[in-house]
Amino acid sequence: MKIWGYWATFGWALLAFVVGQFVALAIIVWLRVGNLDALLSVPFDGALVTLFILIANPLMIAVVALAVRIARAPQSEYLALKVPARRDVWTGLVGLVVLIALGDGLLYVSGRDLVTPFQLQSLTTAASQGWLPALLIGAIIFAPAGEEIIFRGFLFRGWARSPQAVVPAVVVISLLWAALHVQYDWAGILQIFVIGLFLGWIRRRSGSTLLTFILHALFNVEGTLETVLQIRFFS
Repeated sequence: MKIWGYWATFGWALLAFVVGQFVALAIIVWLRVGNLDALLSVPFDGALVTLFILIANPLMIAVVALAVRIARAPQSEYLALKVPARRDVWTGLVGLVVLIALGDGLLYVSGRDLVTPFQLQSLTTAASQGWLPALLIGAIIFAPAGEEIIFRGFLFRGWARSPQAVVPAVVVISLLWAALHVQYDWAGILQIFVIGLFLGWIRRRSGSTLLTFILHALFNVEGTLETVLQIRFFS
């Protein structure tokens, strides 16, 4: 199976990201023409966040799929879209629970909020505008799918080319993944980096991007539930 080189892999991933982000932004600005001030004043508006997720992620996946097709490689094999072993599923689930508990515990004892302003604003505005179901689908399905295909699928395949390259690849991929989440503060970005390291380890152990997608989706489910609890009982 032909695998893109290090720089070609990065180039395709960057192209996928740029296409997804700019096309989504262009469509959103077009839909909100004449009301650009509203877009700038409420960047975490639930409807806009939802549209961005639902537009950008399929486009990113399409660009990555094009890269794999040009390489004349099987999509499922190149992107590790295989059913994981049961023991790896349980390892991933237990590890995710432990990391979430540790992360939330550290945030609590340090006096930091468990729920970020981005989560609160996007969820409450989406609910008030009737976009909540679409936002949940986007956050739990579309976002993890797009990010896992690019990071633990495409980039991992191109950069973890030998046993010696796995650890540096996982670290760099996790840094890139965390750096994209500019909607969070440093504590949130650090938590995402740690989760990225864990997902990279699971990807190496299981050989399955499907498993990292499931764990990523569950991580987002947990964050959504915390946000709902914050709104209903602690606001």
